[in-house]
Amino acid sequence: MIRQIFVLAALALGIFAYFFDGKETEHEVIFTASAPMPIGPYSQGIKVGNTLYVSGQIGMDTNGKLDSASIQTEVMQAIKNVEAIVKMAGMEMKDVVKSTLYVKDLNNFAKINEVYGLFFPTDPPARETVQISALPKNAHFEISVVAVK
Repeated sequence: MIRQIFVLAALALGIFAYFFDGKETEHEVIFTASAPMPIGPYSQGIKVGNTLYVSGQIGMDTNGKLDSASIQTEVMQAIKNVEAIVKMAGMEMKDVVKSTLYVKDLNNFAKINEVYGLFFPTDPPARETVQISALPKNAHFEISVVAVK
C-alpha cells in the first residue's frame, strides 16, 4: 500500500512539474554578417539553451561567391563560416561536439581531413562523412555542426 502511494505521488509530482514548471523552451536565431546569407528558408544557426545547431555551410564567402579553385579552399571557407556562426553564439570551435560532412567525391577525403584538422587539432568532435551527388551552388563540400557549451 505504501509503495502504491509512493508511486502515485511520484507520478503526480512528475505531471505537475511537466505542466507547471513555468519554463518554455526558447530558441535564439543566430546571424552574423561574417558568414554568407542563407540561400534558402533557414537560419545560419539556432541556439536552444546551451546547444547550438549550425546549418550546413558551403565554401561561399559573404558576397555569395563560391571559390572552387580546390577542395581545400572550399573546405577552409566553409569551416570559417561555421566558426563565425559559432563565435556569434558566444562559443568556440572546441565546443563543437558533432559535425556532418557532405562531399561530392570521397577521393578528396585526405585533403578534406588536412583542412578539417586545422580547426579541430585535439579532441575532434564526433563526425560522419557522407558522399552525395549534388550540393547547392555546385559546391563540392558542406558541413553542419552541433556545439554545446
